[in-house]
Amino acid sequence: MTPIDRHHMSDLGRRVEARRTRLGLSREEVAARAGSTPGYIGVLEQQLPSPGIEFLVRLANALETTVQDLTGYTAEVAPGTARAGRGARMHEIDEAECWALLDDHGVGRVAVTGDDGPEIFPLNYQVVGREILFVTAEHTPLARAAASGAEIAFEEDHVDEAFSQGWSVLLVGPVREVPDQDAARRLKNAVYSTPWAGAERDSVVLLSPRRVSGRRILTPGAPGTPSGPEP
Repeated sequence: MTPIDRHHMSDLGRRVEARRTRLGLSREEVAARAGSTPGYIGVLEQQLPSPGIEFLVRLANALETTVQDLTGYTAEVAPGTARAGRGARMHEIDEAECWALLDDHGVGRVAVTGDDGPEIFPLNYQVVGREILFVTAEHTPLARAAASGAEIAFEEDHVDEAFSQGWSVLLVGPVREVPDQDAARRLKNAVYSTPWAGAERDSVVLLSPRRVSGRRILTPGAPGTPSGPEP
């Protein structure tokens, strides 16, 4: 069985709830968008119904995603397999919008220089003011970079497969440890979730970016994108 075949409708409820929470929508708001009732959205999230494809399409539109993403069909497939959009163009994103796109937490990619050269790996992050907080293990490449005050790069992105567009945000700057145990404990208690990788990850690290930049690919005719020529 290929990765694309390993999808489970039993995960639909969790995906619906996670996407709704990500968008900051109530069940009532999703129901209004999808032409349903809050009670049925609750059933979707908490039980194992098998809604029809027509409702799934409406639900995906209500949650600003695709049926494939909601059902987990693309869960283990690398993003960006769709063809490039016709007439796509790239725009620079200003710093304020970069921070807004990062929201307050998520999973991004960290690039550091390790013993064998550059290393890139995914990591949970939390935005704290205008810094990025990571919780990592003591002897990881990120922890060693923080111990020496080295510069790292941090990237977060989003790909809209349905319309062949998306955005990316890049932060570059020095990273440092939080040696004070009380301060580290307060920061850890403030994060949205513990590291997905689990294990003993107690080192609190902060990235203070000296450069924040972003780019967005827009496809004419896609939702929220003008269909006319670029001004």
